[in-house]
Amino acid sequence: MKLPVFILASLASLSNAATKPNVLFFFADDQRADTIAALGNPVIKTPNLDRLTHRGVAFSRAYMQGGMGGATCVPSRAMLLSGQNLFHIDEKLMRNETWPESFAKAGYSTFASGKWHNGNTSLPRVFQIARSMFTGGMTNPMQAKLSDVINGKVGPVKPSAKHACEVFADEAIRFIHEQSSGPFFAYVPFDGPHDPHIVPDDFPIRYTPDQIPLPPNFLPQHPFNNGEMSIRDEQLLPWPRTEENVRSFLAEYYRYISFLDVQIGRVLAALEASPHAKNTIIVFSADSGVARGSHGLIGKQNLYEHSMRVPLIIAGPGIPANKRTAAMCYLFDVLPTLGKLCDVAGPKTSDGIDFSATLSDSSKPARSQLMYAYRNVQRAFTDGRWKLIRYPQVDRTQFFDLQDDPFEVNNLANKPEHATKVAELTAALAKEMQQSGDAAALKVSTPLPADWSPPAKGKGEKKRKK
Repeated sequence: MKLPVFILASLASLSNAATKPNVLFFFADDQRADTIAALGNPVIKTPNLDRLTHRGVAFSRAYMQGGMGGATCVPSRAMLLSGQNLFHIDEKLMRNETWPESFAKAGYSTFASGKWHNGNTSLPRVFQIARSMFTGGMTNPMQAKLSDVINGKVGPVKPSAKHACEVFADEAIRFIHEQSSGPFFAYVPFDGPHDPHIVPDDFPIRYTPDQIPLPPNFLPQHPFNNGEMSIRDEQLLPWPRTEENVRSFLAEYYRYISFLDVQIGRVLAALEASPHAKNTIIVFSADSGVARGSHGLIGKQNLYEHSMRVPLIIAGPGIPANKRTAAMCYLFDVLPTLGKLCDVAGPKTSDGIDFSATLSDSSKPARSQLMYAYRNVQRAFTDGRWKLIRYPQVDRTQFFDLQDDPFEVNNLANKPEHATKVAELTAALAKEMQQSGDAAALKVSTPLPADWSPPAKGKGEKKRKK
């Protein structure tokens, strides 16, 4: 008996859906790229991320693009999910189709549990299933108020019974157990290790501050006004930054990352015990880095490598194991790449590139240049080796050779032998800004003084919760 064409087409669609890989995407909040033991951190304990690193490809030059306000996690998450650059995104994710919606159209069951900082209205549209969502910016994770999406709307808040990151992991495990057929896209956006650095009191991993190395670019104070010197993040430690305070802060930060690593390990163990173990692409990344003492800064409202560079590990079927790549990419390139691997056609408004060729061969490049932005006070550009940071409001320029100076310590901007290269990168930055839709100026008619003094002691300083 010959089956009708529409039935054959339906069966073919089901067959393709059954063979498409699943996606499990872990997304941390404010986790520096240098906080994974397998990637060179000599102190931190991250055994689960280490195993994931050995299973796949780790990128040493993945970046978020910046933000137009202090809460850079909002645009970062919008860029990731939409595939759009900083100057095209709708931070509330209401204007254009997102990549999770495209996955759903391709037959994927889409799920999220974790932090959602892009407006309650868009959440039920972007994900089919969303449980135990924290729809805010920052909180004490032991007292987080969480919500489920019910009947297409974000439901009432409920107090978390335990650490929020543990709840998010529980929900991810539950979702994996529920999947009997068909591909899934599971997004687990943790709200850690964002401050406050709080983990359960009985969590056994602790760090001794005096055993934690200071960042190689540690400074007591940033050498000039970068346009965002006393925002909340910068008030988490007093000025001048002391070695003792920074080491103690890093000890808290590292402990939170280790706690997060345990939660990731729990989800990975559930995946390994499931029928989906061999057909799931696993991604780990973060919405931004953070200074934590580097360059005399604490927060992420700057364009240095420590704040813009993020961890990115991708493992799964067909992806080579235990590889490292220096190929450059933005976070908003990741979902277009997953779309390619999963045969999902993305939104027409997506700006990201597909770097799946780099996953096949880690020596292949992705992007040849990158541009970063923070408000109207900082712009930066790199061609891979050379990096220029421009501070138009105070008429300052920094120029670094990332090959010889990866920690951006030696500013070459005023060296005569580099004048031509500085001019070249300045012109390339201006061109990239224009092409990206960035209308900010690289020069102002009346620059402000570059000198800066901390506020008087007790004024504006934030108390940290421990």
